Amino acid sequence: MNIVEQMLLKYEIESEDDLINALKEVYQEIALLGLYRGGFFQKAAFYGGTALRILYGLERFSEDLDFSLLNKDRSFDIEAYFPHIIDEFDALGIQMTLSKKRKSGDNDIESAFLKNGTSIHTLNIETGSLPNILNGIHGGKKIKIKLEVDKNPPMKFKTEVHTLLMPTTFNIVAMTLPDLYAGKLHALLFRGWKNRVKGRDWYDFEWYVKRGVKVNLEHLQERMIESGNLDRGDKLTKEKLQTLLKEKIETLDVEKAKQEVQVFVKDRSSLDFWSRDYFRLLAKRVVA
Repeated sequence: MNIVEQMLLKYEIESEDDLINALKEVYQEIALLGLYRGGFFQKAAFYGGTALRILYGLERFSEDLDFSLLNKDRSFDIEAYFPHIIDEFDALGIQMTLSKKRKSGDNDIESAFLKNGTSIHTLNIETGSLPNILNGIHGGKKIKIKLEVDKNPPMKFKTEVHTLLMPTTFNIVAMTLPDLYAGKLHALLFRGWKNRVKGRDWYDFEWYVKRGVKVNLEHLQERMIESGNLDRGDKLTKEKLQTLLKEKIETLDVEKAKQEVQVFVKDRSSLDFWSRDYFRLLAKRVVA
């Protein structure tokens, strides 16, 4: 049994969505190993929904790999780590390509896209019913994962080391839970999606509240100042945060939030209780 097959054993795969989500996560972990080999985590920390999923068992899948430099450095170039990532996939016989997203003007976010060079049908997978599922998937289906690095990050966050066991044992550096929570609240409150709603933000918010995680208000305050949502001289308090959450909830389209997140969730019945009243209850229980 090859490494990919071993990594897929932990997933309950019954459909195309299940397989695609599982493969994305396996590829994410392989990419993290490549970054580790290249010394990336001496300069950066893992954060975002995928960090919550891989490190803390969040029960929804996540698409992107998000990182923050430990110190501001606008000269940082993510391409220096491409060979290390590709080497890990090559060692497993998986053909992947990495391309940097070119942006005009000054931008604080380094972006790259990791894609499998051929369709997922080329994978040598013999675990359980996966061959049958693969036979039902369009022949050109490919996996695509976005990597983003914040080169000019809001500071006042802490990090900790986590050990992953697959594809082999290795360490990564990630923001602590209170800082991950702060990043999620900033996205939930100020994400520039216009009339669209990202249900994944509300799913994660529910996860943090249910577990009584304490949000790092200081880091959230820095994020809000740098995004122009709080004046430098103002102080973010728990009461102000709860007011912002209540205002956001009043405009939340709960049904659209459910629709956006459900493809990433195995047990969709977990969304049945969602309502504005439910999120108002969660907002009251934020720990800060």
